[in-house]
Amino acid sequence: MITFLICIFILIVGYFLYGTYVEKKFGADKNRETPAIAKQDGVDFVPLKTGKIFLIQFLNIAGLGPIFGAIAGALWGPIAFVWIVFGCIFAGAVHDYFSGMLSIRHDGESVPEIVGKYLGNGVRQFMRIFAVVLLILVGVVFVKGPATIMHELTGINVAILIAAIFIYYILATMIPIDKLIGKVYPLFGISLLIMAIGLFISLLFGDYRIPELNAQNFANLHASPDDFPAFPLLFITIACGAISGFHSTQSPLMARCVTNELLGKKIFFGAMITEGIVALIWAAVAMAFFGGVSELGKTMAEEGHNAAWAVNIICNTMLGRIGGILAIFGVVAAPITSGDTAFRSARLTIADSFKINQQKLIKRLIITIPVFIIALALTRVNFAVIWRYFGWSNQVLATIVLWAAVVYMLKNGKTFWFVLIPATFMTAVVITYILIAPEGFQLSYVISYTIGIIVALTLCGWLLLINFKVLDWPKYQLKQVLSDTNTKL
Repeated sequence: MITFLICIFILIVGYFLYGTYVEKKFGADKNRETPAIAKQDGVDFVPLKTGKIFLIQFLNIAGLGPIFGAIAGALWGPIAFVWIVFGCIFAGAVHDYFSGMLSIRHDGESVPEIVGKYLGNGVRQFMRIFAVVLLILVGVVFVKGPATIMHELTGINVAILIAAIFIYYILATMIPIDKLIGKVYPLFGISLLIMAIGLFISLLFGDYRIPELNAQNFANLHASPDDFPAFPLLFITIACGAISGFHSTQSPLMARCVTNELLGKKIFFGAMITEGIVALIWAAVAMAFFGGVSELGKTMAEEGHNAAWAVNIICNTMLGRIGGILAIFGVVAAPITSGDTAFRSARLTIADSFKINQQKLIKRLIITIPVFIIALALTRVNFAVIWRYFGWSNQVLATIVLWAAVVYMLKNGKTFWFVLIPATFMTAVVITYILIAPEGFQLSYVISYTIGIIVALTLCGWLLLINFKVLDWPKYQLKQVLSDTNTKL
């Protein structure tokens, strides 16, 4: 319990201290006009209240991520706490802050357009396709999953449920953001927080024992440690709650609604820290509820036992009748709210790519209808193999966005190390994973680790070298020395 409470405390302190540091180094300007004001169109660029934006952003980036991912990550033991805490503060929150703030600085553009400005046109073209494919896949999976669960609960035909969810998705994709998402999402966001708070209270006052992080437990406690090495599998398994590229596709949605740059810390950095706390709670609950890490592994290995099953039994047991309702929300409503914003982001990404103004309904339909035709066709495809690549693709997207943020800071002559470090680390993670994973090249650990680290460090050094001329490096170093001296004085 002590380790768990310390981790919660570190996340909260991280928001106030490191969040302020990141905001200062980025240079948020309260006097700078935001796209929500300058490009207000009543559809996507709509000024909203801070509290509402925060809850929408939180639900957009959360959904099932910090629940299912944390439960799966708990199989490695208390070391999952370490990744959630430090990954969230130093990688995920930085990633989310920059993906939101860079969108604000670039007229509310989607992530492929922003990345292209700093990593080149080739990367822009790749990201346009990569991001749209990823978003459509997310949307499709979050159609089939909830429909299947609702079928088990109600007996209604799956095809009918899929059609109903698609109809909702179409409406949520095209209707002005303040008319549907702006009214419903804050309520769902509050429900997700209430669930987490209820579980937190149950952990504190119930008869549950959360494993402590000590010398003995600071290890890979997975039931099959040789087949599931913590590095890099843990860093791919726990994405939402630590760092997730999907968030960078969602942040521009709210970047188009923010009325002051100083709100960026609360909305983007703050929502990510909140998600980290939710993930931490669910990881602790998973370990404690079933009696320990080993017991969790044995339980989850049984036939029919998956993350959705775990959420249902945990909520019904720890939270009673209210928990049962929240459990249904967790495995049905939460993924649906991720799916609709995924399709909305896909529409905006395509619109940005082809410079299609979205103020008129007919132009939104031109993009939306083909996207949903493709999505409907994909619901008939077996995603058993394809979905295994989603976790890796998600972290690749996050890594690319971090590198774009590094270049942005470099070109603007600002401190960049706090973005460079997580970018380099995540590069090592995604390279190592695809080399070592069963769905990848299946190379040996030694070869995979070596190549992953060398590629990450090489990319880091190469990026610094090619930017010497852009920065006028000697002047930049002098500027940094003077800045640090003034800070100390």
